[in-house]
Amino acid sequence: MQLKVADISDIDDTLKLHYKYQVDSIAEEDKKDGFVTTPFTKEELTSLVNDEQGLFIAKKDDRVVAYVMAASWGFWSKWPMFAFMIKDLPNLQYHGQILSTENSYQYGPVCIDKSIRGSGILEQIFDFAKQKMSSRFPILVTFVNKTNGRSYEAHVRKIGLDVIQEFEFNDNHYYEMACLTKNEI
Repeated sequence: MQLKVADISDIDDTLKLHYKYQVDSIAEEDKKDGFVTTPFTKEELTSLVNDEQGLFIAKKDDRVVAYVMAASWGFWSKWPMFAFMIKDLPNLQYHGQILSTENSYQYGPVCIDKSIRGSGILEQIFDFAKQKMSSRFPILVTFVNKTNGRSYEAHVRKIGLDVIQEFEFNDNHYYEMACLTKNEI
C-alpha cells in the first residue's frame, strides 16, 4: 500500500471511490458501514490538490482505495455546513486554545474501500495526513453525523479524537471532534 499526497492525476480515481460511498449514491446495504455526505466535483478536488495540498490517498495495485481530505477553513467556507462551523469556532476551546481559522483546519471526509477496511489503513492514512498538515495547523477539527455510527466509533476508538461538542445543522445532528496535530501546542 502506498500513501501519498495526491496530484492531479489521482483525482478521477478518488472521485470514483467517493461516489461509491457518497450518501446520495451508496448502495443501501453498504450505508450501515459508513458513508460520506459532501459531494465533490473535479474542479473542487483540483483546487484541494493545487491550492491546499490537502488530498491524501492510499493506492493499492495502482488504484485509489482510501482518501482523506484536509484543508484550511478558507477552502471549506463556500459550503454552508462549514460556514456554520467557522462562525462557531470562537465559542470552542481545545487544550486551552480558543479555536480559530488560524489555529485549526477541517479534516475529512475520509473514505476507505470496504475491501481494505479493518486492515489498519484508517490509522495509517489519518497519521500521514495529520503529519503533513501539522506544519500549518496545531489543531485538527472534524465532525461526524450521529447516524454514522461506524465513523464515530472509528474516529473515537481507533484514532482517538475528542468530542468537543454536539451540534445540529439542517435537521441533522453531529459530533464535533478535535485533536492536536503534534503532542503539544
